[in-house]
Amino acid sequence: MYAVVKIGGKQYRVEKGDTLLVDRLQADEGDKLPLEPLLYADGKKAVFDGADLQKVKVDAVVRGHERGPKLQVLKFKPKKGYKRRTGHRSELTRIEIGDIKLLSRRPAGAAGSKRKKEDDGS
Repeated sequence: MYAVVKIGGKQYRVEKGDTLLVDRLQADEGDKLPLEPLLYADGKKAVFDGADLQKVKVDAVVRGHERGPKLQVLKFKPKKGYKRRTGHRSELTRIEIGDIKLLSRRPAGAAGSKRKKEDDGS
């Protein structure tokens, strides 16, 4: 069972128990986050329609905030005497996928009509 979720404009394929490094989120360590699912699939069923996706629930827990590796950027134009050296470290958040569920409910009208039929039969 897996899901494809959208976090910060990027898409990730996740399973229960996975950890991800994503762009910095405005959440504290230990906070629970609901993630936006784009696709849900298990061995029997795949859900990627808007109405059915509302029933999919993907939870994650923030495990910590980190900084990525230092990246060096060098701009150079030969024969011009132009050199620029810069760099940066990305601010990242490590999250752990807690649970992926497909909520299935019977329609409220179906349960009520069944009770009425039983009451009328006695």
